[in-house]
Amino acid sequence: MRILNLLLSVGLMVSFTGFAKATALNPKAPKGGTVNLNLDGEPPTIHPIMATDVSSQRIHDWMGETLAYHNMETWEYEPRLAEKWEISKDNKTFTFHLRQGVKFHDNTEVTAEDVKFTFDAIFEPKYQAVHMTPYYENIEKAEVIDKYTVKFTAKEVYFKNFSSLCDLEVIPKHIYSDVEKSKKMTREYIGAGPYKLDKFERGQVISIVRFQPWAETIGKAYPGMYNFERINFHSYKEETVQLERMKKGDLDYLEVRSEAYAKKMEGDPWGKTVLKKKVKNKGPMGYSFIGWNFRRDIFQDRDTRVALAHLLNREEIMKKFMYGLSSPVRGPSYNTSDYASPKVKAIPFDPKKAQQLLAKAGWKDTEKTGVLQKMINGKKVEFRFALIYPNKDTERYWTIYKEDLKRAGIDMELKYMEWNSFLKLLDEGGFDAAALSWGGGDLDWEPKQIWHSSSAVPGGSNFVYYKNPEVDKLIDQSKTIMDRTKRIALLRKVYEMIAADAPYAFFSNLDYTLYGITSKIQQPAETFQYRVGLPAWWVAP
Repeated sequence: MRILNLLLSVGLMVSFTGFAKATALNPKAPKGGTVNLNLDGEPPTIHPIMATDVSSQRIHDWMGETLAYHNMETWEYEPRLAEKWEISKDNKTFTFHLRQGVKFHDNTEVTAEDVKFTFDAIFEPKYQAVHMTPYYENIEKAEVIDKYTVKFTAKEVYFKNFSSLCDLEVIPKHIYSDVEKSKKMTREYIGAGPYKLDKFERGQVISIVRFQPWAETIGKAYPGMYNFERINFHSYKEETVQLERMKKGDLDYLEVRSEAYAKKMEGDPWGKTVLKKKVKNKGPMGYSFIGWNFRRDIFQDRDTRVALAHLLNREEIMKKFMYGLSSPVRGPSYNTSDYASPKVKAIPFDPKKAQQLLAKAGWKDTEKTGVLQKMINGKKVEFRFALIYPNKDTERYWTIYKEDLKRAGIDMELKYMEWNSFLKLLDEGGFDAAALSWGGGDLDWEPKQIWHSSSAVPGGSNFVYYKNPEVDKLIDQSKTIMDRTKRIALLRKVYEMIAADAPYAFFSNLDYTLYGITSKIQQPAETFQYRVGLPAWWVAP
């Protein structure tokens, strides 16, 4: 599942240092200690079904528990709530056998009834879980076989049926079946994961503590993981503040942008009590973009959108602020993805080409005001729009863009917004253009959540309301292709078509992870093969 990310991250290194070497957990890692992490924005809710942003997901990663879990070294699924499973030969029936004695955070036992309820709740209209339904809509039903066995039956073969079920974050039926009551539980979370919620103080801290019943059941299979006694999540928004908090020891881990890594993480105490790391792994990575709201008439025309992309001077922005540590993203998936078609090149900065496309689309400064105009639906419309963005540190990028647009006769207003207000505007469709990022998602690209027209609904991930019937058709066809090589070939065509339609001005690709870490945190390695691996870290005794 792709998650909205506030942080506009860029991190492709010029030199290639190779992928991480194989890393093993440290089963002797001591338990205990407190670690302080940062959220780029305080989540409006941590509800297990209704939350959609990356900050809530980062908290869920510690408090939630799924039927199975990606091994950080192999990306293969390993048992978690389920101790084993069977898949029918026709790939349409999936039977999971739960571990016995696993507890929710209120100390009630996890049963097959809870698993079935969690699946059914995704389709409860009042929960508005439209960001999740694309992954589960092919499952016809969940059946309780006995107290610890649940069977899922698929309507049709779908390459993500099994992985979606493995990723199901199971919640207690007796808590969340009262929908109206649970919808108000924005600062509560009852799950079955390694940590339980201790407190959620708006504007201050979200604190979680190690859940001992988990350690005594599922945790026995994972020695060396989830070692911290307490994790405090803060929401320092400004990068300068974040780095100062790192230096003071108020934050113990912080993912940073290229500029911070290259220029701001120098001098005392960097290299002593605070360390900076640059790592490469094989995991899915995020990318940043500007999305054009197709409900606005000025963005309906493809030539206009391509022109807007030609006016985004990524090269200058990256040279000026990113010090050669970033790369333009080429299309609707990260550059190193198997699904990213090599035929697609990043749209270059080309004001002359942009002017030609704008003229072709009918934009002309007929009134000599310095702003282009066009007749749309019988009315003369000036080319003016507002760009909303939730990260103040990126304002310098958009200021450069604003000036290049102005020279082309386009007036763009910059509007910085607080994260919760930003998300609300996206959900309601009340914006012109929005700058943000998508998290990495899975290794196997499933475009439906973001790019299918069925996802263009209030609260859906296709918040720009992009619709292309041919893209829909190919996405639907890809779902039943179990052969990965054949599926990649088909979805590369989808990648090419979306890139050509330019629904986003694709901006930057995060291919490396850049982070700071305090010296009190110990690691088995700087990264695992597919994840950096915070759950395997520990506090030095």
